[in-house]
Amino acid sequence: MNARLAFVLASIIAVCVTAQTKPPETPVREVTDTYFGQTIVDPYRWMEKSDSEMTSWLRAQDAYARSMLHAIAGRDKLLARLNELDNAAPSVTFLKRSGADLYFYFKTEPGADLRKLYVRRRLTGKDRLLVDPETLGSHERHVSIDYFEPSLDGTYVAYGVSAGGSEGSVLRIMETATGRILSDQIDRTRFAHVSWLPDNKSFFYWRSNKIPEGMPPSETNKRTRTYLHILGDDPDMDQPIFGYKVSPAIELTEIHYPAVAYSPGSPYVIAYVQRGVKFELSLFAAPVTSLRKDPIPWTKIAGEEDDVTGFAVRANDIYLLTHHDAPRFKIVRTSLIKPDLAHAKVVMPPSDSVISEIDVAKDGLYVSLFDGGIGRVKRVSYANDSAEEVALPFQGTVAFLAADPRYLGALINLTSWTHSPLWYRYTPENKQLRDTRLQPLSPVDFSDYESLEVKAKSNDGTLVPLSIVLRKGLKRDGTHPTILWGYGAYGISTLPSFDPKRLAWLERGGILGYAHVRGGGEYGEDWHRAGQKKTKMNSIDDFIACAEYLIAQGFTSPSKIAAMGRSAGGILVGRAMTKRPDLFAAIVSGVGASNPLRLEMMQGGPQNAVEFGELNIREEFEALRMMDPYVNVTPETKYPAVLLTAGFNDPRIPPWMPGKMTARLQAASSSGKPVLLRVDFHAGHGMGSGRLQLREELADVYAFLLWQFGVAAHFSAPSAR
Repeated sequence: MNARLAFVLASIIAVCVTAQTKPPETPVREVTDTYFGQTIVDPYRWMEKSDSEMTSWLRAQDAYARSMLHAIAGRDKLLARLNELDNAAPSVTFLKRSGADLYFYFKTEPGADLRKLYVRRRLTGKDRLLVDPETLGSHERHVSIDYFEPSLDGTYVAYGVSAGGSEGSVLRIMETATGRILSDQIDRTRFAHVSWLPDNKSFFYWRSNKIPEGMPPSETNKRTRTYLHILGDDPDMDQPIFGYKVSPAIELTEIHYPAVAYSPGSPYVIAYVQRGVKFELSLFAAPVTSLRKDPIPWTKIAGEEDDVTGFAVRANDIYLLTHHDAPRFKIVRTSLIKPDLAHAKVVMPPSDSVISEIDVAKDGLYVSLFDGGIGRVKRVSYANDSAEEVALPFQGTVAFLAADPRYLGALINLTSWTHSPLWYRYTPENKQLRDTRLQPLSPVDFSDYESLEVKAKSNDGTLVPLSIVLRKGLKRDGTHPTILWGYGAYGISTLPSFDPKRLAWLERGGILGYAHVRGGGEYGEDWHRAGQKKTKMNSIDDFIACAEYLIAQGFTSPSKIAAMGRSAGGILVGRAMTKRPDLFAAIVSGVGASNPLRLEMMQGGPQNAVEFGELNIREEFEALRMMDPYVNVTPETKYPAVLLTAGFNDPRIPPWMPGKMTARLQAASSSGKPVLLRVDFHAGHGMGSGRLQLREELADVYAFLLWQFGVAAHFSAPSAR
């Protein structure tokens, strides 16, 4: 590039940056609510209408954010490095075995933007492409595959596709051998839970209702049902099998999610239902032969009060994973002929390890556990319920465990913070675990890096696990750029996982911390409930304690540490910021739930109320008010730099939620540091986004943080409020 051209390009960039020296103007239209005598003033309630005015505001905010982010020197180099790392090796996920030794899976090849659906005969066979989403979309709006489920004999595969990351799945059927797509097409199947029956021509599926125009988004997933579809039939005429007001003897609320599953070799089908986002299930069984009866004679196996969160069926028996009187879970077994949970046989008693998953194979019950974040697998004998350890090749996370009652052994996916995932097959005949070579070891080298497992003391004395990933021998001089990640909700654990893109941060002297705060499931259900509803502030205190630990131990300093979270993690990092604005240099809230006081107004809001609280219950309102980052923003406060992201098509956290948080922070912060809202108008919550979209966002995040830490030189950016 000659000097004159470089000067011209630099001038263009400078114009782009200086064209907007402050955020777009945001109208203030106060709305006042009163809850139990307390007044809440909301200055940006108008954003919740999601109309053309809101869309224009989002576009203006996004343009402002990108003009700032793209002006950061080194941002493009970061993106180039992320592209290189992400394209270093193929990725294989969601491996499923079907009849005739067929294996179905998602695979993303280097250079590909979207995952594709493949099949191969035998693990040693060749890949055969079934569904390529890149041929289904357009330049304006991409299409992604949300899920798939092969029939029991592998003749057909059902799969869901949606546009623009919307998760608004349309269920399609393909004939595996020929690639022919059947005429069957079923919309509103976001949570399809497809389960095929033995005839391989019919299956169960979940479907939401048609919502009349003008109804609030919160009605979308209410009063849902599971249906039976026979190939070739009109889906709108399908028989409802289970769900809202289907079985008179079974009372379900409007927010229950119903599903029905069949397990090969069993004469029963299992109906299972969860209330909102609660993992605890109510379970019912009925003979396969009774599906055409009206009503279907469902027999209750367990209720929500029995604390069952998982199950696996073998012939006439059902194995249940439950935390009833066992916070770290236990496994029990009862008969489907005459279920009797009160006298169920304890197959695996509770221990210090957390049992996370169970699955049935021909030879035994396979169990996934984790102990201090380290994954383990056990095989339980059907003969005497004795358990033996499956020797794993390295310490890490059991990211995937799958078995089938028709076949011996299990498929296991193992990974760690610094070891790329590999697919293994366990054969019980010789007790060997062998690499399937379905996915090669990543060439991205993490050998110079390590993970440390420590504990930080929270304000009430609770010891909170903290994982730290960093270069070996890194000097603890308080100078290292550090990202502290947190989630802490739904009992979901933050377990070791491998992402080659992290190297772009680590090789710049960065540190990655993962705070295993209460609200997650790292220590079982007690740990979850200790950060839920009335106890949610424990999650925030735990996160703050982890940040203070990293600073006190010399890993970083307040001027070099950022808090980062996504989705429900937006509550965590947003509230940590409003409680301790002095502790962090920057905050990144990705599609964050930053206004939980208004959660019930979202599409999935009523279902999420069981995790965070209901407005019409005084003590739960108090909890929501306390945990809400948006409500707790204080005017004229020196807040850190903040980058919020939103997906325009997000069905989980609508863009108005990070939008409202952005507006309030821009008005309130007195630090002069930027508050930016980055909006992806071709994305949703992240599921279904293309890899390039994700890398572009991560490049912006890393560049933003390095800029705020003063690590990377950058174009002179205007002061922003």
